[in-house]
Amino acid sequence: MKNQLLVLVDIQNDYFTGGKMELYHMEEASANAALLLSLFRERNWPLVHIQHISLKANASFFVSGSRGVEIHSSVLPLEGEHIVEKHFPNSFRQTNLLEILSAQNIDELVICGAMSHMCIDTTTRAACDLGYPVTLIHDACATRNLTFNNQVVEATDVQTAYMAALNGSFAKVISASEYVFSLNDYPE
Repeated sequence: MKNQLLVLVDIQNDYFTGGKMELYHMEEASANAALLLSLFRERNWPLVHIQHISLKANASFFVSGSRGVEIHSSVLPLEGEHIVEKHFPNSFRQTNLLEILSAQNIDELVICGAMSHMCIDTTTRAACDLGYPVTLIHDACATRNLTFNNQVVEATDVQTAYMAALNGSFAKVISASEYVFSLNDYPE
């Protein structure tokens, strides 16, 4: 098995019920992300938490110092776990994520989090461009309704379209249960 690293992207309070940018089925996605996090911790495999903090003066969410910017309790980092602060959708842009991967000799990434149509998409594509094979856990990711040309695109359709676009060319897109099942072939 390759040296995998779990990347938990922007699983932060503002995306949950009552937050400033509620996502569709975020609670279910975070439960699957928490399952992955637990497995990586049990096996002492490397992982990194990505935390988006907006630098815009008029930001509507992920405002520095707010409760909404904090990483959600379902995947709260433990002492010693890497937390990468980012300010752009791409988790690699102007961060030390690539340095962390290099220092730990990471060969492959397992990505989950939010939003599927923004930070998950750009981070997955960037990882692929950098030469990292990616396993993307679709049911540990969440998105929201989008509007274009006065037409609402339902969150389920946004999720399906983005996962379909990433699958094959940029990532192997599977469910959390499929990923867990695949671990049966590898010793702890």
